[in-house]
Amino acid sequence: MITSTCRLAAALLAAALALLVAATPAWAHNSLTSASPAREATLSRAPTEITLEFLARLDPAFTTIVLTDGTKRRVPTGDPVVDGTKSTVQVTDTLPNGTYTVAYRVVSADGHPVQGSYPFTVADPAAPTVAPSTASAPRPPPPPRPRPGTTTAAGARSWAWPAARWPRWRWRRARSGGDAGRHAAEGGPARRRHHERGLIRP
Repeated sequence: MITSTCRLAAALLAAALALLVAATPAWAHNSLTSASPAREATLSRAPTEITLEFLARLDPAFTTIVLTDGTKRRVPTGDPVVDGTKSTVQVTDTLPNGTYTVAYRVVSADGHPVQGSYPFTVADPAAPTVAPSTASAPRPPPPPRPRPGTTTAAGARSWAWPAARWPRWRWRRARSGGDAGRHAAEGGPARRRHHERGLIRP
């Protein structure tokens, strides 16, 4: 009787353990377990691919891996290739020196989504360094126009204003000269007054 009871208890305990082991992957959340390049790694050569490994199997239809450079610009890569708990993307271009960020979003087979990101650095002595983008320098203002009669930087005097007033000056002088000639021919204002009074005969 005791033996039968012990056997029944052992069988129940084994069944409970089997159910617990089978249910453990479903209860545990999926997470990143390893990565290549690794988090915060400094590489002497640029990587040609990025591989992420997770705790649970991945759904290929909902697996995304994005690589960006130090200016938050997306770096071209191939489509993710999923193999069980691993996903890999090929880096299509050679990465210059600089800091990069790997961002991922995956969905495990049980439908649980996981996302995150981490940086790594490329420091290849033979590779170029990513130059930071610089804004175009503002255009300098135009030099001020020289005032009339002033000396310019080249040492020449500006005669724009006198030249502009030259025709008016000549016109005034010609007019004054014409009036003076007419007055001289007529004897001037005094001669006209005397002529009008009969003091001077024509």
